[in-house]
Amino acid sequence: DLSGKSAVITADRRGWTPYLASALAEAGADVAVAGSEASDMGDAVAAVQEQGHRAVAIPTDVTDSASVEAMVDGTISAFGRLDILVNNARAEFGKRFEDVTEVEWQTFMDFNVKSMFLSCSAAGKKMLEQGSGRIVNIGSGLAVRGLWNSVAACAAQGAVHQLTSALALEWGRSGVRVNSIGAGWVTHEEQTEESQKELLVRYLPSRRKG
Repeated sequence: DLSGKSAVITADRRGWTPYLASALAEAGADVAVAGSEASDMGDAVAAVQEQGHRAVAIPTDVTDSASVEAMVDGTISAFGRLDILVNNARAEFGKRFEDVTEVEWQTFMDFNVKSMFLSCSAAGKKMLEQGSGRIVNIGSGLAVRGLWNSVAACAAQGAVHQLTSALALEWGRSGVRVNSIGAGWVTHEEQTEESQKELLVRYLPSRRKG
């Protein structure tokens, strides 16, 4: 029951944000959605409003500290408080390691890891002041498993995993709980198992996608 609580969730282009934001609203929270104009921010705001709760879009560069600070301040300005942060923004990237450029590596790490550091820091300071808060980092099973053509993605998710684990210990006794959801194989498209049967059998005991 999140009645009376407010949350901020970071958006990207993967299409997950509306579902996660809607779930927060279904539980009773008001939701601020932060991201670029090219993200699924607008769809997420609409999903929250469909649940009958307040929603606000906050254009944000999640890789810029000043912009992230403004995101947190904007959420508090809109709702009067900040109880929940969902770090959902993530980019996908697949390329053989020897072909990855320094610019690609840095850009990818900034969006996937630096953004989470900045958001946890900005929101966490407010939560520590009020003695309560919840942070949920959306991660991936790649945090603990390698995959070909995905060294950068696996490295980033490993960082997310450790950031979450260590921060949970550091802030747990101060009333700020930090957790991660290590998402598995999720698709928005209907696909037959037969087309990727070998991979499904190798990685998923249930042999089906989310």
